Amino acid sequence: MSMSKSILQRRAEIQGLATAILLPSVGVFGGPIGQQVGDVGPLTSVVGIGLFQRTVLTLQRAGIRQLIVLSGSEEEQLKQALGKGPRVTIPVRWMPIREFPLDDPRTWEALAAEVHGFALVVSVNSVFSRGLIERLRRDLQDGQAIVVSQTPQGQVDQLMVQGMRSKASAGRPVIFPPRFDDPALRVAELVVVPASLMSSANQGASEKGTPPIRQWLERAAADGRVRVVSAEEKLGHWYQPVRTVSDIQAAERKLFNSLKGEFEGFVDRYFNRKVSRWFTRLFLAMGLSPNSITVLAGLIGLVAAAGFGVGTYSAGIAAALLFQLAAVIDCCDGEVARLTFTESPFGAWLDIVLDNIVHMAIFMGIAVGLYTTHIGQADDWVPLALGVAAAVGTGLSFILVEKAQKIKSVSGWRTPAHAAWADLMLKNVASRDFSAALLGFALFDQLYWFLLFAAAGSLLFAGAMVWVIRPSAVSSPRP
Repeated sequence: MSMSKSILQRRAEIQGLATAILLPSVGVFGGPIGQQVGDVGPLTSVVGIGLFQRTVLTLQRAGIRQLIVLSGSEEEQLKQALGKGPRVTIPVRWMPIREFPLDDPRTWEALAAEVHGFALVVSVNSVFSRGLIERLRRDLQDGQAIVVSQTPQGQVDQLMVQGMRSKASAGRPVIFPPRFDDPALRVAELVVVPASLMSSANQGASEKGTPPIRQWLERAAADGRVRVVSAEEKLGHWYQPVRTVSDIQAAERKLFNSLKGEFEGFVDRYFNRKVSRWFTRLFLAMGLSPNSITVLAGLIGLVAAAGFGVGTYSAGIAAALLFQLAAVIDCCDGEVARLTFTESPFGAWLDIVLDNIVHMAIFMGIAVGLYTTHIGQADDWVPLALGVAAAVGTGLSFILVEKAQKIKSVSGWRTPAHAAWADLMLKNVASRDFSAALLGFALFDQLYWFLLFAAAGSLLFAGAMVWVIRPSAVSSPRP
């Protein structure tokens, strides 16, 4: 009987991390959150979204499938917050701490019965990345708890070595991590625990109103069942506690630093993204939706196209600057969408459609402007022909890229080499770097050459896309 129970328990342990237990009014290791007027609490806004709502939406995006909220007196306010803004699609169970005290072993025994495998216990006084949760879900090991440290991994390893002690236990050394309240470790209020650790057999005495997390970890550490992982921003696995006003500013910086499109060129990375953050903050303050920002960028681009149609040098410079502004604002729609969890398939489609319309309008605007300065000459038709060629090449490229995206999502590519070629082409078509090139050509009054290169380049790109999506490169449809 005990063997069967052990096997069943082991199977449960490896079922993964799908449940999160949220503590809105208390820290994972104790201490109240937002109890005084003016304190940072679960409803405190960070980039337009309250901490509680941002935590829930981040966990949802990271693959958590069930939320259990051990709520205090703020329960109704939290429910109202979740009812606003982006939709929460995963089940949320509310357990008032007046009925389920945090220091009562029966509370955690009941929670253990709800958990299959592991649970993420997190207090709502922080902002963290989706990548951090995804990493924790990938790094699960049978029966082991995971503690997240804000200290770089190299320093964590040094602390582990310094805190290492061994004793005879089944003929092998047991490793003790440093104390979890060690200031050098900077433990995050976010812990992964196996369901077995939450059972009554592992409950120890804890302070009134305080979760027994520390006691669990100390017991597990004594058996070598605790791992410490570092939240590293450069890898996208970041964590930022939010307890003070300065912490809010630090969290906002980390959120903005994490913004990056799927495909970015040199100008996007080192200029557009840096400038776009100022506009993104403005648009967030104004409450503009991502789609309205997309339309705004498109309108500015069309005004730029009309400016090129004037045909004068100064108008060309002004139009090129406007187009560069449109490229910067075109970054903002995605930034606002990611910051506010309002991404949508329609928004992505609208973005690429308007981008291509603007690009075709720019090419035709330049063509008209050059034509007006060449009227009466034998070759005055050439700019118009180049403009039409560039616009047609852009339109064909858009259609072919849409088909390539569909192939990628439905059937995939036959070989890794085909996939690499497809990704390279998609990256180049999504790049906004040519806005800077256009400004350079305008400054040197060489828009004719820009149009020539654009016509040739767009047609060559369309031809290359035809080769990329050729039948022999496409894998068989997935069942």
